[in-house]
Amino acid sequence: MDRSIAGIILAGGQSRRMGGGDKPLLSLGKGRLIEHVAARLKPQVGTLALNANSDPARFAGMNLPVLADTVLGYAGPLAGILTGLEWAADNTACRSLVSAAGDTPFFPGDLVERLAAAARERPGAIAVASSDGRWHPTFALWPIDLRDALHHFLVDEDNRRVSAFMQRHDFVQVEFPMIEAAGKRIDPFFNINTPDDLAEAQRLLQSLQP
Repeated sequence: MDRSIAGIILAGGQSRRMGGGDKPLLSLGKGRLIEHVAARLKPQVGTLALNANSDPARFAGMNLPVLADTVLGYAGPLAGILTGLEWAADNTACRSLVSAAGDTPFFPGDLVERLAAAARERPGAIAVASSDGRWHPTFALWPIDLRDALHHFLVDEDNRRVSAFMQRHDFVQVEFPMIEAAGKRIDPFFNINTPDDLAEAQRLLQSLQP
């Protein structure tokens, strides 16, 4: 756990490819998808919040602050990251924020540790996860001081691309290894977008459990 780092789980999307509804509340194994994500991230950070829109009561029992986008119009993951940065700046003493997608239940248990190590080598840079030659912009460590620049980018420039914002600033990629499960090499940042993905995640979960 790094107490100087806050965490935000991005669960504010509209789940169109899943047919709408509340993707974070889908059953996965003995819990809900969002609970698997929170269980992985919470031990890695000093404090944790959940970015989600609509009725926050549906996440009752998780004992996490539920933060709606501060930018209206379902502006995508960047809106959730901005919300997290503003929350961390106003409510914590943390110097940086790690973001994690709420539909990715198998991300590494050393995500924050390795992103933070890379960020220490490049002060002021965004540290972003990658695997198998692909980067994952929603899994990144963000300096709190970037919140004003991000607000300008998202609101004044109306640009919603996470990777475009990173490319405008200094960033460093941190490569994570694939994992072996069910006789296959699996991307640890495998995310659930469709019913078929959910079925695959159920199989992976069974193979990864001791």
